[in-house]
Amino acid sequence: WEKERGVSVEEPSKGGGHTSRSFEKMADEEMQNEEAAVDAGELDEGVMDITKALQEVLKKALIHDGLVRGLRECAKALDRREAQLCVLASDCDEPAYTRLVEALCSERGINLVKVPEKMQLGEWAGLAKIDETGTATKVVKASCVVVKDFGESSKGLDFLLEYLKENQ
Repeated sequence: WEKERGVSVEEPSKGGGHTSRSFEKMADEEMQNEEAAVDAGELDEGVMDITKALQEVLKKALIHDGLVRGLRECAKALDRREAQLCVLASDCDEPAYTRLVEALCSERGINLVKVPEKMQLGEWAGLAKIDETGTATKVVKASCVVVKDFGESSKGLDFLLEYLKENQ
């Protein structure tokens, strides 16, 4: 029966199971895998640029319900001075839309960051379905996103605020 179904059952060794030596090997392998994962994570965090920082900030703001998407909602948040950061896509189709957002940001003293593609901004703002492999599908384009609440402090937020101070 086992061979027909491709199932294999291991016979326990003397003493009722695995030896302590095999557990030690497995523990050593797990420790090595965890150390490699930690090293890879440190390398990714060590190389911070504006796009990674912006992506992290938008993700944290989305989690803490501090992200506004769409022209009407963004314009209201900018006009009410509730916005802390505005992100605008450079490939926006409507020039009047771009002028409105830029004028509101400069009049109210709100930091404005431009990203190259609205498809990318839509993905960062959570306007996409994520499949089981972790890739974004059915991404909705977003020309403007406003951050009302950054949420919790992070390395990305610190990097972004420092970048905005330097480039004003």
